[in-house]
Amino acid sequence: MKRLATLLLAAAALILPAAAQEISFSGTETLQLPHDTFLGSPVGVATNSKGHIFVYTRTGEPTITLGGSRAFAHGGSALYEFAPDGKFVRQIGKQVYGFLQAQAVRVDAHDNIWVVDRYSSMVIKFNPDGTVAMLLGRKPESVDVPSAPNKGRQAAGAPPASGMQSDLFEGPADVAWDKAGNIFVADGLGNARVAKFTKDGVFVKSWGSRGTGEGQFSTPHGIQVDADGNVYVSDRGNKRIQVFDNDGTFKRAITNVGDPEAICITSGAHPVLYASNSNPYNDLDNGGEIYKLELDGRVLGHFGRAGKQLKEFGTATAIDCRSTDTLYVAEAGNWRVQKVVLK
Repeated sequence: MKRLATLLLAAAALILPAAAQEISFSGTETLQLPHDTFLGSPVGVATNSKGHIFVYTRTGEPTITLGGSRAFAHGGSALYEFAPDGKFVRQIGKQVYGFLQAQAVRVDAHDNIWVVDRYSSMVIKFNPDGTVAMLLGRKPESVDVPSAPNKGRQAAGAPPASGMQSDLFEGPADVAWDKAGNIFVADGLGNARVAKFTKDGVFVKSWGSRGTGEGQFSTPHGIQVDADGNVYVSDRGNKRIQVFDNDGTFKRAITNVGDPEAICITSGAHPVLYASNSNPYNDLDNGGEIYKLELDGRVLGHFGRAGKQLKEFGTATAIDCRSTDTLYVAEAGNWRVQKVVLK
């Protein structure tokens, strides 16, 4: 009888959902800024091959001037670099024309630093030394007040907020690359599409429109590409991660991770996917956990919850996972970057 009970317990353990498995971890704040310099609201975090940490953050220094019915915006975000131990190294791109409202920062395989700015609607590539190397998109010289959203797209016959076949963005959210260097941009905070470029920045195509069907989006936020060239897009408004082949053909959807915003894929022989069930901006006490998944969507476990203390997350907007078990999480709601070590 005792043997039978043991076997039943073992069988029950095997059929428990992986989502029930809570991963043990530690959380610390390691970044050290100079005196009288503040982090602001960090929304992007990334590391390079040397372990240096890059943070793209919304600061308190935006300037907007009105000229007739048009608004002209300058400043409002900063890009900081820190050493692996958290010590401040430098500020990159100070007073860069396209820094308005920080959205994301990523570092590619060659240690180039890529910044995504929401309000300037630009993706800016910096060389490792901090000089500007490439620009995608274009900052509007001015914005009509009040604006007339989607006017141009509707005139061209495109569905509202779908995004035309264009190399211009409207509220880009994230950037990623495949092994050939092709560039993929989640253009999802004004448009609802993914745009693909060659490694030299030449526009190739885009896919997606606003909606709930396969290949449609409601706030495509994070984007990553795996070693086989498949493109993963966190479709937050539809509570799923959509997976496409390299040309934008829908393959599958991952729907068991809550309301995903930040995503990250590790490298190495056994890559895994991290996805944040980020609590909404108007509800600070729900959600907040981060899921660890196989690339096919099977949940390996989760950690954290919404909150303000260490080991809790306040609107996680970015995850860096260059190391499988050491992550950096940017929290727009808690104004910090938390270093997470899984145990």
